[in-house]
Amino acid sequence: MKVGTVEQSARAPAATIAIVTKDRRESLRHALASALAQEGEIEVLVVDDGSADGTAEMVRADFPGVRLERFSSSAGLVVRRNFAVRVARAPVVVSIDDDAVFTAPDVVAQTLRDFDHPRIAAVAVPYVDVRHGDAQLQRAPDDDVPWVGATFRGTAFAVRRAEFLALGGFREAIFHQGEEADFTLRMLDAGWLVRFGRAAPIHHFESPTRSLRRMYVYGRRNEILLCFTYLPFPGNVLIALGYAAKGVRHTPRRQIPSSLRGIVLGVRDSWRLRSQRRPVRWRTVWLDRRLRLAGGLPLDEVERWLPDRDA
Repeated sequence: MKVGTVEQSARAPAATIAIVTKDRRESLRHALASALAQEGEIEVLVVDDGSADGTAEMVRADFPGVRLERFSSSAGLVVRRNFAVRVARAPVVVSIDDDAVFTAPDVVAQTLRDFDHPRIAAVAVPYVDVRHGDAQLQRAPDDDVPWVGATFRGTAFAVRRAEFLALGGFREAIFHQGEEADFTLRMLDAGWLVRFGRAAPIHHFESPTRSLRRMYVYGRRNEILLCFTYLPFPGNVLIALGYAAKGVRHTPRRQIPSSLRGIVLGVRDSWRLRSQRRPVRWRTVWLDRRLRLAGGLPLDEVERWLPDRDA
């Protein structure tokens, strides 16, 4: 049976829903059905990162209106998300995981309305990690006041395509785990902000096949790499040491070797990639830290600390 299609138009769509996937055919099926139910003129784009489970065949057969970009080999989530934004036809790209679904038909429409200030270059779309409770994450605490945070989660976010590309997108050296914080720190330094969204939450059904070892290795590695790449010296050394100590302290005992390996890789790769070092302003570091500790702040309280957008 064919599921819905997306109406094609010569005009650019209002938004592109981008889903990067690999070997999660049945989860993707649910994600696509919910994406096709979104209101408005929407492009739905699937980037298949080398699936071997018939994902591409399923998309072509059951979702003929979905735009499919298939790769025969895997390059990783970060690389493919950058590709998705580059090839999107819309000025705003809404990205969700392949194991997530929209819970209301106006999520994308509301997210587009959340880009209501020239400083807002990204929206952290509300979501619920269904397997871990019913808390709504990334939700604005006040629907009447633009509320901004330090970063967004890759599970559910939207970006202005032009600003994303102007900043070079996600840093592909990150490869896995933490590309959002890397990107939004650069974004903040350029004077752009992440707004917490007001839409109905996306439901995220976290896959049980996720590798915890991989998450701890890359989590620790990328914290170190971010510190040495973007934070001014010598404070970056002290902050990196703090991240390393905190990371190990909060790691489950059986995953401590993974965290230690990640720290070693972080130091090694910081030296190997030292030519990519681009320190941000200390004011940016301070503001990022303040947003994290506060859990977000009203936009008008943050804007006065930002550089001119054309600086």
